[in-house]
Amino acid sequence: MTSEPHDAQLMDQAVAAIRAGRLVGMPTETVYGLAADAMNVLAVASVFEVKARPHFDPLIVHVADRSQLDTVAAEVPAPAKKLIDKAWPGPVTIVVPKTPAVPDLVTAGLSSVAVRMPDHPVALELIRRCQTPLAAPSANRFGRISPTTAEHVRAEFGSTVDVVLDGGPCRTGVESTVISFLEPTLPPVILRPGGMSREAIEATIGPVWDIDQARQSGSASRVTDSRNGGLASPGMTMRHYAPRTPLLRIDRGAEAPEGGRAGLLAFEGEPDAASRGFVAFEVLSPRGDLAEAAANLFAALRRLDGLGLELIAAEPAPPSGLGVAINDRLHRAGEEEEDEPL
Repeated sequence: MTSEPHDAQLMDQAVAAIRAGRLVGMPTETVYGLAADAMNVLAVASVFEVKARPHFDPLIVHVADRSQLDTVAAEVPAPAKKLIDKAWPGPVTIVVPKTPAVPDLVTAGLSSVAVRMPDHPVALELIRRCQTPLAAPSANRFGRISPTTAEHVRAEFGSTVDVVLDGGPCRTGVESTVISFLEPTLPPVILRPGGMSREAIEATIGPVWDIDQARQSGSASRVTDSRNGGLASPGMTMRHYAPRTPLLRIDRGAEAPEGGRAGLLAFEGEPDAASRGFVAFEVLSPRGDLAEAAANLFAALRRLDGLGLELIAAEPAPPSGLGVAINDRLHRAGEEEEDEPL
């Protein structure tokens, strides 16, 4: 596997790998993706195999322009078009009816497809030069911490991935927001909070629901297209984004739990971690900036996970803006297991 600063020769290698049905580590503004030709079933199958990803979990398709969107989306409702005009390229994924050209393996057998246009020049160049949409879930083993640097991808997969394009650290740091436009008589539904906040989406297209509101309305099955046991969106399993070290969510300022060496993942400030009983700590944003905290989240988790701790204790972010996405990732990374997927 190759992992070097982006240059023309390395891009040529990446394009050749995609065209040959192989896998490429691709930087985006959110996290690094494990990219394959979305229209090549065998290549997509390799993504599932390498990630050890269950086939009921659909993949996001990445496009570089509106013409590629038309090859995978059978219909783009007016609110989705409005959001695209405002937010693409950017960290928001739309779920819309798919065309027959999209392999069922990509969509977990669903009649809908999740699509986005990444806001990273390296990713856009790769997709354009490959002349095909790319399926690109996060470049990590299924359920584990998402990668935000090329080094994370190299550490995760070794020589399994042919080429890794190094686009530097991801500036957003959490995955895209996924929003469903499958039910025209209902508000769009946020299936996964992410890099575009609910507030920013609503400022563009008006009121949206979260998945709990869709459930309460009795319309969740219509807006999520989750029949046949599939999930409507990536990142909806309860156990996801998880370090190998058990993670426990705690209140801000709480002391370390008894019974073992614990590290602290703090949202802001410079906590006196030692006096609270922690042996290590990471601060997502000393000044309490949500964008900075989101960008640092997965890298900070990886550093704590590599210290041989017995527990990681994570303080919450404020429950607004990107804080919703940060708290969602911490919730799914936690040690609690639940019977039902979100």
